[in-house]
Amino acid sequence: MTYCFSQPKRVVFGENVFADCKDAVLGMGRKALIVTGPIVTKTGLTKRVTDCLEKWGIRYHIFSGITAEPTDEMVCSGVEVFRETECDFLIGVGGGSPLDSVKAIAAMTVSKGRIGDYMGKEISGNFPPMILIPTTAGTGAEATKFTIITDVGRDIKMLLKGDDLLPELAVIDPTFTYTAPTGVVAATGMDALTHAVEAYTSRKGNALTDMYAMDAIRRIFRYLPDAYQEPKDTVARKEMSIAAYEAGVCINNASVTLVHGMSRPIGALFHVPHGISNAMLIEECLTFALSGCYSKFAAIAREIGAATHHMGEQESAGQFLKALGKLCRTLEIPTLREYGIEEEAFLERIDKMAEDAMASGSPANTIKEVCKDDLIRIYKKLW
Repeated sequence: MTYCFSQPKRVVFGENVFADCKDAVLGMGRKALIVTGPIVTKTGLTKRVTDCLEKWGIRYHIFSGITAEPTDEMVCSGVEVFRETECDFLIGVGGGSPLDSVKAIAAMTVSKGRIGDYMGKEISGNFPPMILIPTTAGTGAEATKFTIITDVGRDIKMLLKGDDLLPELAVIDPTFTYTAPTGVVAATGMDALTHAVEAYTSRKGNALTDMYAMDAIRRIFRYLPDAYQEPKDTVARKEMSIAAYEAGVCINNASVTLVHGMSRPIGALFHVPHGISNAMLIEECLTFALSGCYSKFAAIAREIGAATHHMGEQESAGQFLKALGKLCRTLEIPTLREYGIEEEAFLERIDKMAEDAMASGSPANTIKEVCKDDLIRIYKKLW
């Protein structure tokens, strides 16, 4: 079988590395639309980028209208600003929301129709160049051809994809993640872990994605608790930045599975941050998937030191689930009830959530056969 393997056209990694990217940035255009959010702007991270642009003589306009997980309305506003300010390339600075927004904005500057028209389809075109600078260690958006945008009118999270959504330049600078609060560290870290585990156990996985995934899993189990409990631990922050990128590369090529498919409807309907909804689901979803690939989960358990080579595959796989539960408790991942979601409201939406999850296509990548009724049972188990 032949596999295609894609990632950003250029990746730079290191502390303050954007300052060394002058030639690459100058080759992208004359005026940048910087897409970010108000919190990132307040932390001074956007200024670190604009200081470099000013030094290099590149004009820019800041669009800080990404106030939450991106919607089709935010994307439309960004497209209008891009055109009105006569920008010719884009820079995304922030977590997954601004980075996803950059991709969608770039696509819709040249694509016809509404963004919702491209849900589930390959989107392509001569899009403006993009630079993506993550300020969290988790979403992996800087490494993927995907963008998740909420359709406000239909209350669904749309998955859009296409190789032309990959950035020209991904800037992985761990120092940009230092201002992330502990809650964000936990949420995005669990998002990265979900990416890596799902890619490793995906029907679309291959030798290259397995390599990236296993290394990301090892780093996350080793360093995420430190990054969460000791925010000033720069080694942990650096390792998590690497892991997040690796996990992003994984899903870019092996896709996600059951957890993400079921997570998106919870985010769309109950406004739970993506990483948290993943973390809420991951134990139940992987418990379901376990029997489909004991050997894969056993290999993870041995890699993170949760099982020995003397244990059988089924026992080892179970040890992985125990380690996963311990990690979730360390990170203080809330339940649906603790998050403030009402049981009656949740149960009323289960059928729609299961239908939307199946429609996304992600559950079909699970190595174990899955149907809508399985999703309904898993959703109910969350209570």
